[in-house]
Amino acid sequence: MRAEIQQQAGRVSGADVAGDQLGEHADDLIGDLRAVRRPRLFIISGPSGVGKDTVIEMLRDKYPEAYFAVTVTTRARRPGEIDGVHYYFMDEETFIARLNDGEFLESANVYGYHYAVPRGPIRAALARGQDVVVKVDVQGAATIRNAVENTVSIFLAPESMAALLQRLRARKTDDPDVLMYRFGTASRELSSADDFEYVLFNESDRVDQTVDQICAIVTAEHNRTHQREVHV
Repeated sequence: MRAEIQQQAGRVSGADVAGDQLGEHADDLIGDLRAVRRPRLFIISGPSGVGKDTVIEMLRDKYPEAYFAVTVTTRARRPGEIDGVHYYFMDEETFIARLNDGEFLESANVYGYHYAVPRGPIRAALARGQDVVVKVDVQGAATIRNAVENTVSIFLAPESMAALLQRLRARKTDDPDVLMYRFGTASRELSSADDFEYVLFNESDRVDQTVDQICAIVTAEHNRTHQREVHV
């Protein structure tokens, strides 16, 4: 697309511009530049307890036109969670059947439960021209990056491990053994941050700042001169 724009610009001489008071040729170029925009697939990941869900909820308000992928899980629903909004809650037998049918973009067993990202809705959203936001664990993020080219990956890191442990305890959703397992896993997952294109520190009392930084990334990605299509 960039080459086509440059070729068209080369065909416009000074006389053409002078004689074209309405700037029709330039408007054509502007139209071509607008057409360069492609929907993006944003991956948001990070260790358990870093605040991914809170960030996603705030991004929903910022980008109501985007598609936020809903993850399938076999774990029990937590208080306040809505089926089809926060997760698709599914029994293990149904999950395995759909996994075998190739319906998932990625899947993982995390803390004894199955999680997966459905492929079909993401593909449909991209075809409609919608940006897609996928929230996954670090393992799932790696799978999607390997399977899909031209994604934009964002790693959310805690301000400190002490703050992360406090967040995990505040959730009160896990017994002590599971909580400490999550904490130990988080320590290892931090070493994967280098695999992501962006790293943001999601501080407990500055979530607004994290969201603003993600919005800046979204804007920058849409202003790139080279935007390749995403095929899922």
